[in-house]
Amino acid sequence: MAASPRWTGFFLTFEGPEGSGKSTQIRRLRDHLVAAGRSVLLTREPGGTPFGDKIRALLLDPGGGPLEPATEACLMLAQRAEHLRQVIRPALSAGTVVLCDRYADSSLAYQGYARGLGADLIRELHERTLGDFLPDLTVLFDIDPAQGLERARHGGKKSFDRMESEAVAFHQKVRNGYLDLAGREPHRFLVIDAAVPPDRVFSALLQGLQERSPGIL
Repeated sequence: MAASPRWTGFFLTFEGPEGSGKSTQIRRLRDHLVAAGRSVLLTREPGGTPFGDKIRALLLDPGGGPLEPATEACLMLAQRAEHLRQVIRPALSAGTVVLCDRYADSSLAYQGYARGLGADLIRELHERTLGDFLPDLTVLFDIDPAQGLERARHGGKKSFDRMESEAVAFHQKVRNGYLDLAGREPHRFLVIDAAVPPDRVFSALLQGLQERSPGIL
């Protein structure tokens, strides 16, 4: 009889307003897990596949002009369908820890709440297209949008993409959307204060994972 695999797959997504530092923390966690012997895939949305990367370029191009909210939502869904079926599911089946920088909760926060399409519509579109597949755990890095955008500027970002260029009021709606989602599904969300220094954020991340999903570490 073949030995059972030591590890099982785990799908962990990272969400937050612009400038929350989630991309830095997801790389730190990747390195931490690899050092512990885990098989890890680091991926992102929009993107994650050649097709998805092309959609990412369209969605984030500040010179592309405004998009209809429904167009934006459908583009996000199209790249996610490719990403889930070609990358995420196969990796999980192989026992890999999948760390994804944004996933379905971004669509709920950005297109559902901030663009005004409604979270119920976004959920229905996803369920019809992708089924009820959700992350095992979603880490929400919470920060005041004005602080996050200012942090991005001071971090050396020379220009903002189309999403980052939105007014602070838009980003506040995004943040409110995320917090509402976390309040409705506390079993799936780990909310972390991202306004503190990065080392403290990472410590809170590791502690939260140890409490909520110790098998991942």
